[in-house]
Amino acid sequence: MNTPSPMILIKGLRKSIRNGARTVDILKGLDLTIPRGQFAAVMGASGSGKSTLLGLLAGLDTPSAGSVRLNGTEISYLPEDKLAQVRGKAIGFVFQSYQLIPTLTALENVLLPHELNADPRESGLSRARELLRSVGLGDRMDHYPVQLSGGEQQRVALARAFILRPPIVLADEPTGNLDSTNGAHVLELLLNLNRTEGTTLVLVTHDPVLAGYANRRIILRDGLIIADEMNPNPAAAPREAALTEG
Repeated sequence: MNTPSPMILIKGLRKSIRNGARTVDILKGLDLTIPRGQFAAVMGASGSGKSTLLGLLAGLDTPSAGSVRLNGTEISYLPEDKLAQVRGKAIGFVFQSYQLIPTLTALENVLLPHELNADPRESGLSRARELLRSVGLGDRMDHYPVQLSGGEQQRVALARAFILRPPIVLADEPTGNLDSTNGAHVLELLLNLNRTEGTTLVLVTHDPVLAGYANRRIILRDGLIIADEMNPNPAAAPREAALTEG
C-alpha cells in the first residue's frame, strides 16, 4: 500500500539576502513535512523568518538553497508561468491586510481567482455566492470594500481563498487587524471552511491563543525551527457570534 505524499515537503530550505557588503541569512536550512489536512501554526518573534517561510511556500519568493514541494510538485525553481499556475490552483491566500480590489464588489473579488485560473467553460458564480453566504455576507455581495467593515472585508478574503477549493491555504496573521469579536468570527469561519473543504492550513501568528486551535505548533527563532510540537487537544473553535455585528 502506497503512503500518500505529504502536502508540503521542505528540505534544506535557505533564504539569504544581501545587505550592503554582508549576507544576512533569514532561513538557515529548514526541514519540514506537513501532511494533508493538517492545521499548522507557525510562530516566532518579528525577524524570526516566519513571513519569509510563508512567502517561499506560496512561491512568491525563490529560495537561496533547498527545495519546496507542494502536493508532490517541486515549485522552487519553476518558470514564472508554471509557478503562476500552481499558485492559482493549489494555494489560497488570506492576508492580514485583506488585499481586496477596491473597484470590485465583494462577489467580484471572490470570483477573481476563478476568472483568472479556472476552466473558462465553468461558472464559479454559484460557488462564490454560496461562500459569501457561508461567511454571513449574503446580503453584502454587491458592496464594495470601502462599504464593508474590516471584519467583513476579511470574510470576503476568506471566501476568495476557498473559491477554487485549493488543497493548501496560507494565512498571514489573518486576525491581526481585527478587534477581538471580529477576530473570533474570522477564526471560527477559517476553521469551519478548513474542515469542510479538507484543506491543509498553514497559519502564521504571534498569538499563542490563536495557535492553540492548531493541530501543530512550529516555532522559529533566527531562521531555525526551535520547536515542533503536536497539539493533541486543540482548542475548540470560538463560538461564532452574530455575523451581523461585524
